[in-house]
Amino acid sequence: MRKLIAGAFVTLDGVVQDPGGFSEIERGGWALDYFDDPSRRRATDALLASDTFLLGRATFEIIEKAWSGNTGPYAEAMNNIPKLVVTRTLRGPLPWNAIALTGEAAQTVAKLKQEPGGNIVMYGSSTLMRTLLQHNLIDELNLGVHPLVVGEGKRLFDSALPGSLRFVAATSSATGVVTLTYAP
Repeated sequence: MRKLIAGAFVTLDGVVQDPGGFSEIERGGWALDYFDDPSRRRATDALLASDTFLLGRATFEIIEKAWSGNTGPYAEAMNNIPKLVVTRTLRGPLPWNAIALTGEAAQTVAKLKQEPGGNIVMYGSSTLMRTLLQHNLIDELNLGVHPLVVGEGKRLFDSALPGSLRFVAATSSATGVVTLTYAP
């Protein structure tokens, strides 16, 4: 069975995305200020250790816009990895080495995990992440907690999820980000 490794950047007040999206307001794209070289290397290694990148539609559109034209090891890993986009609105082949996955998210991802292949990595996609957590489909959850309070925006856990997670590890970066790793 394939392993699904999910990650999200989160502020101290629990925000995963500002109200305006990636860069539409002053605080948009807040995580980039903390994405130093060691963080970029770890993220590159995570992409290279996986053979599939799973995203929700909104996150796909944000990340594709932000990274598809970039260069360097992280951008190359991001651009080259095959992407599967869980969506209700997009269809068929998509730009940026992506394919739309339709159907009920939990069933679609459960089936994907049964297929042969390597790790599946997922960034952001908070709505999809909540759904997959509710169905116990995430094998590892990495939360990069940023030393920042933005006050408003989309929260990862905007509603309670039943159950608890098991602590696996904590690492910190020179920029003050603490990455907390949990498993079901």
